[in-house]
Amino acid sequence: MTIHSASPQISPFLWLDGRALEAAEFYVSVFRDSRIVDDIALPDEPGAGSHVVSFVIKGQHFTAFDGIPAYEFTPAVSFVVNCDSQDEIDAYWDRLAEDGSPIQCGWIQDKFGVHWQIVPTALNTWMQDEAKSAAVLNELLTMVKIDLPRLQAAYESA
Repeated sequence: MTIHSASPQISPFLWLDGRALEAAEFYVSVFRDSRIVDDIALPDEPGAGSHVVSFVIKGQHFTAFDGIPAYEFTPAVSFVVNCDSQDEIDAYWDRLAEDGSPIQCGWIQDKFGVHWQIVPTALNTWMQDEAKSAAVLNELLTMVKIDLPRLQAAYESA
């Protein structure tokens, strides 16, 4: 389903149970530089009252759809949010965890069932350093929300 011609060739499509507009509004409130592009309310049966919402989060196009029947998301697909500071980690974590479920190692299942990874931008570099990656991973596995200073200390002391 394409709802506007400016869409990129590949973008996430979120099948939600009657909460597409609510979810899109929440996500654009969480992330700066985000906006709702289109909100199409389906006027006729069988989808009367449902919405197809196109929105952009930090340049990434998404579509949310009020699908029936409801499907559940799994952690097998998640969205990674790279953060440059602990303040940024805390801000995204706190908002996305509202009425959601923190998991481990920076993962959250939000109130819509969508999974997110709130991680420091430096984590990828740290994990590529063979001499230090075990220390970083060992520290990471003790965390639910990422503590950037602790991970950085593990990296620097390894």
